[in-house]
Amino acid sequence: MNIVLLESLGIPNNLLMDYAKPLMEAGHSFTAYEKDTNPQVQIERAKEADIIIIANMPLTGEVISSCKNLKFIDVAFTGVDHVDLSAAKSKGIQVSNAAGYSTQAVAELTICMMLSLLRNIPQVEARCREGKTKDGLVGSEIMGKTVGIIGMGAIGTRTADLLNVFGCHILGNKRHITGTEPSFIEFTSLEDLLSRSDIVSLHCPLNEDSRHLINRDTIGKMKQGAYLINASRGPVVDSQALADALNSGYLSGAGIDVFESEPPLDTSHPLLNCKNTMVTPHVAFASVQSMEARAKIVFDNIATWMEGNQTNIVL
Repeated sequence: MNIVLLESLGIPNNLLMDYAKPLMEAGHSFTAYEKDTNPQVQIERAKEADIIIIANMPLTGEVISSCKNLKFIDVAFTGVDHVDLSAAKSKGIQVSNAAGYSTQAVAELTICMMLSLLRNIPQVEARCREGKTKDGLVGSEIMGKTVGIIGMGAIGTRTADLLNVFGCHILGNKRHITGTEPSFIEFTSLEDLLSRSDIVSLHCPLNEDSRHLINRDTIGKMKQGAYLINASRGPVVDSQALADALNSGYLSGAGIDVFESEPPLDTSHPLLNCKNTMVTPHVAFASVQSMEARAKIVFDNIATWMEGNQTNIVL
């Protein structure tokens, strides 16, 4: 098998080669490239590949269709909306993801954003550097706040676990309730969650139902003075509608880790230029521990797929 990694997995090269070594010793070839989003470059690099590994770099139908030997796409990411799954399906190509690798990392950054916004950390740090005081910037505690979580998969549930320790009342919204969810989560409708929550945190996948789920109408249903956190997918939020709500003072603040496109962003983006907003360049998933866990899952996916026992199945 010809295995091609089209972008870095964010781990040291020696660790990458440790993971690849058993495959190479079994007679398979392994080639790693640095990220290049040009489809023509991707095609040239992967045209003979049986297996392609990517992370969050777009993989278009053009590239997939041009790789005549391609049998398996191994996505080192949880979401797969950046992969043309219809093209893969039409060619009978199987796809797996790396579900679960970043659960703790995303949950921790989500909590970090909540705490930083509530305590005005960016503003008071700037004040301190300017030789000024905290006057007018004394913040609030998270204990006792009502936090609504939209999307109660592994990440949403882990975020709820951490918030429960802080003493928050947690509202949840998900498509299907199984009865195995933590008892401290109160499940309710989207409209009820929005109207009651002091903080709304997004952890839902991107699909046609969730695209622009947070828009002018749904923002208008949120509690005035509430906060919004988005560590899911950028297009779940209408960025201009959110920026307008922040600039008008209707919402008190937002923590945004994801956007309509991957950073670097156009510096004119509305969420980079509005009030009371913390922005990070899609880093929630990335920690030393999560990157190592991700790489292990990716190579385990290949090993099990070669044995005829596909895991983390997308297609």
